[in-house]
Amino acid sequence: MAGDAPGPPVKVLAAQLRGAARGGGGTWLLGRAEAGRAPLRLRAVWMQGTVLEVERGGARGGSARLRDGSGPFTVLGVEEVPKGRPCLSAGKYVMVMGVVRSCSPEPILRAIKMTDLSENPVHKNMWSLEVEDLHRVIP
Repeated sequence: MAGDAPGPPVKVLAAQLRGAARGGGGTWLLGRAEAGRAPLRLRAVWMQGTVLEVERGGARGGSARLRDGSGPFTVLGVEEVPKGRPCLSAGKYVMVMGVVRSCSPEPILRAIKMTDLSENPVHKNMWSLEVEDLHRVIP
């Protein structure tokens, strides 16, 4: 199976992650049958999206609901990670690195890092192409 040991965060879209299956040891198996490849084992992901809403505080360390071009996803622990510039407000376009907690019915991540990418629209415009390009070269 490709990627037997989970490595660095993998760039994914919400739609790709929604179809992932639970693997062993806290990993997830990202299906790649349509590309004729074995599933990719991953634990952490890199996602980007527009902040839809933020829930502050609580036992989960705050959460944010985001949407990329393929669908929504939720990020937990958003108040407990390095963020650089403030990025926790609706309408901001952000990058999130996080550990996958659940994939269905929609992805849920535990944040490791967040960064505001709103100032340069190229980030949003190129995201799906970046992900597509990466998945073409990952064995």
